[in-house]
Amino acid sequence: MAGVTGTRIAGAVARHPLAWGAAWSALLAVATAAGIAAGWPGWVLGALLALLVAPSLAATVAVLHATPRRRFDEISSVFGHFAIRYVALVIGVIAWSLSVVVGAAISAVIQLAAEGREADIVGVGLDIMLVIVPTVVGLLWAAFVLRCAWFLARIRGWRELPAGDGVPADLLAERPGLRRTVVALAHPALFGLSGLFVACALPFLQGSVEILLA
Repeated sequence: MAGVTGTRIAGAVARHPLAWGAAWSALLAVATAAGIAAGWPGWVLGALLALLVAPSLAATVAVLHATPRRRFDEISSVFGHFAIRYVALVIGVIAWSLSVVVGAAISAVIQLAAEGREADIVGVGLDIMLVIVPTVVGLLWAAFVLRCAWFLARIRGWRELPAGDGVPADLLAERPGLRRTVVALAHPALFGLSGLFVACALPFLQGSVEILLA
């Protein structure tokens, strides 16, 4: 009975992989948001975020890894080439600026929080870093996601199952069903939205500075 049920589920996923991928990501996004609101442990939230983005990330890596570099030169316009680099650069500069500003303020914050107690300075500093690092990592991850999503849109388009995509024919050529699923899950909107949700949720893994210093 279990085998029949598993076969039916696998068949349903193979017929509409993008819909199942979107439902999976949406379900885990709701669970993560509920966990953040309820104050679940950071490792639980991290596991939910990893599960949320795993299908589209794995498919994206498979598609981009199989696509030769020269393919990007063929499909990229000059404007698109510079636009995506500009967006990535802006996000990178924001992350760098945040680290500089927060780094300059850390000394004063630590002194105020520790109130002259030298034994507490290291602990407070680590607490602050546990908030800063996920935020910076989230910004850099957002730049990575946007860049990959842009390339996916150029390679395979926006349809769930494109009739003629730019993915190399040798990708999973011996397993057409799996190839179909991978190409569908490597959708620019699915990976972009799920990846950006992860980027926005990362700073909440350790709460806020106010909570940590309370």
